[in-house]
Amino acid sequence: MAKLLEGRPIAQNLKQEIIKEISILGKKPVLASIMVGDNAGAEAYAKSQKKTAQDLGIEYQFHKLSADVAEKVLTEFIEKLNKDKSVNGIIIQMPLPQQIDYKKISQYISPDKDTEGMHPLNIGKILFNKAKLIPCTASAVMELLNATGVQLRGKEVVIVGHSEIVGKPLALLLLDKFATVTVCHIGTQEAGKIKEHVRRAEVLIVAVGKAELIKGGWIKEGAIVIDVGINRVADKIVGDVEFEEAAKHASWITPVPGGVGPLTVTMLMRNVVEALKEVSNGRKVF
Repeated sequence: MAKLLEGRPIAQNLKQEIIKEISILGKKPVLASIMVGDNAGAEAYAKSQKKTAQDLGIEYQFHKLSADVAEKVLTEFIEKLNKDKSVNGIIIQMPLPQQIDYKKISQYISPDKDTEGMHPLNIGKILFNKAKLIPCTASAVMELLNATGVQLRGKEVVIVGHSEIVGKPLALLLLDKFATVTVCHIGTQEAGKIKEHVRRAEVLIVAVGKAELIKGGWIKEGAIVIDVGINRVADKIVGDVEFEEAAKHASWITPVPGGVGPLTVTMLMRNVVEALKEVSNGRKVF
């Protein structure tokens, strides 16, 4: 039976490290959060961010804009925050209204304040192992893998899902650890080869948002399973992996909820502190 790979204990340790770093810096980091329109899920996530920030000694500025705001107005607001030297990090809450293109908007955030690590310059830094600001979910997965103590060098790692915030940056981070990385996506599924790839994975990371897409019986004996998915089915939350059966075969497995989720906000806060450190040291992130 697999050991549970829970995010909360790891997050708690990281939070203590963050508090120490802020104390050494002697300056309170500031995170500016932008929400456009109303969304219950996004508001709940923002509240979680605010609480974590306050617990760590980070100032959390919440800015709410109307749902019908023009893209130009939003970019001008972002530019204002870019120029504000008291602000160390900027995050845009998702989802955005239809008239706003996130991929376009995110590029207006200054790379050295990009606490989600999604600016093309920060993503590019991952390629050269020079990244200071890494996408939060991807860095959360790496922390979970690190907690297992397993050497990634030479391991067969299969990632199911190739999103910009998880799959793609993770592939680069894992390649830097000399893992052998396979990324599966819609094309793999269309070819009927998902099961084939999953069955040989020594480390399996799934981030697609489809409830129990990966069957537990596919899991290789002794594999590490990181389930990023969060799906509501009837009255419960389940992941992208069929947990009960997968746990019979894996050596480590993340619960859903309680695995990756508790770490992502902590990673965001670590990026805020990292951004402040770079400015304090007179260096640019990019």
